[in-house]
Amino acid sequence: MNILILGSGGREHTFAHQLAKSKQCKNLYVAPGNAGTAQIAENISLDPTNFDAVKQLVLEKDIEMLVVGPEQPLVDGITDFFKEDEKLSHIKVIGPGKRGALLEGSKERAKEFMAMHKIPTAAYESFTEKSLEAGKKFLETLKSPYVLKADGLAGGKGVLILKDLAEAQQELENMLSGKFGAASKTVVIEEFLDGIELSVFVLTDGENYKILPTAKDYKRIGEGDTGLNTGGMGAISPVPFADAVFMEKVKKRIVQPTVKGLQKEEIDYKGFIFIGLIMVNQEPYVIEYNVRMGDPETEVVLPRIKTDLVEILEKTATGSLKQINLEIIKEAAATVMTVSAGYPEAYDKNKEITGLDKIEDAIVFHAGTKQENGKILTNGGRVLAVTAFGKDYQEALKKAYQNVEKIHFDKLYYRKDLGKDLV
Repeated sequence: MNILILGSGGREHTFAHQLAKSKQCKNLYVAPGNAGTAQIAENISLDPTNFDAVKQLVLEKDIEMLVVGPEQPLVDGITDFFKEDEKLSHIKVIGPGKRGALLEGSKERAKEFMAMHKIPTAAYESFTEKSLEAGKKFLETLKSPYVLKADGLAGGKGVLILKDLAEAQQELENMLSGKFGAASKTVVIEEFLDGIELSVFVLTDGENYKILPTAKDYKRIGEGDTGLNTGGMGAISPVPFADAVFMEKVKKRIVQPTVKGLQKEEIDYKGFIFIGLIMVNQEPYVIEYNVRMGDPETEVVLPRIKTDLVEILEKTATGSLKQINLEIIKEAAATVMTVSAGYPEAYDKNKEITGLDKIEDAIVFHAGTKQENGKILTNGGRVLAVTAFGKDYQEALKKAYQNVEKIHFDKLYYRKDLGKDLV
């Protein structure tokens, strides 16, 4: 089978790494890819949101399966584009159509879906520029801290958690005045839930589903979970506190009503559902939905799946996922993200990376890299994710850190405290 992966990050390199292992994978392409995907697949330089360019490539390379990595093409409707085109409708697309993708594309829509299908989540209200004063009054009814979320896609930066009421009211005004562009034309204000977060990943063919390994990622740039939010500074899998009792609650109260809710609303959904959860007094609540795999969670979740990934995705696309027996590696996995100086704000690029040839007993997934004149250079804020395995997350982290120390580029930074909050 000829397979095309859309995207350029660590998530897409991990997909490529897993798909390339399959005997069913004939030719593998990544668009646009990075220096890591170039080692195991053919990179093609194109913008994943330019659907006409994607179509041209798919026809030229006789692609049979399309795996959509990032959220933007899904929210823009790439799955519908393929379904509605005579020349493309036979291709197996992994990712929901536009209606399904709204679960990530609109925070307000996600909250409405949860309310409709009785899925536990924080209490909320939505506001626009016209209802700014009502929004400020609503904030007064809540206890500190205050949670403000841009309704649309804001590259993971559209959520503010503020302790001061006056600051929260001012930030509401800033957001509705365009702080996050069109993404914050509507702002969702919700009650703050105090607990510990984790991610649960579900793969569904629209009727059947499989729950993938759990993961916990680390969003803040600074140690001790301080500083600005990032795309993720590392992750572990499985989550030690997500025991069988808790996961049964997640399945019955969240996963099953989510999949049934999609069916009830006649939303054709073939792909991943990333459920961002918070555990409050041993009870699960949904913080958010994403309609694709997370990054850097993918770098610890997919490598723990023993079953052939091409086969899993083919069964997902053809509505026969229940035929799959999902085998999971018992070992824990951990990934440590190395980032560029300045990230998550303005950051350096084009710094030479060395030491990759010294990695032992770990996998390096490229996130923001490129190859020029035989050298591998930094090309993004998050640069490399180093994944290792162990009998538990602590051993896995120890091995990952030992390998991170072998990698060098100018002003390389990584968090040294991953997993410390779980001890």
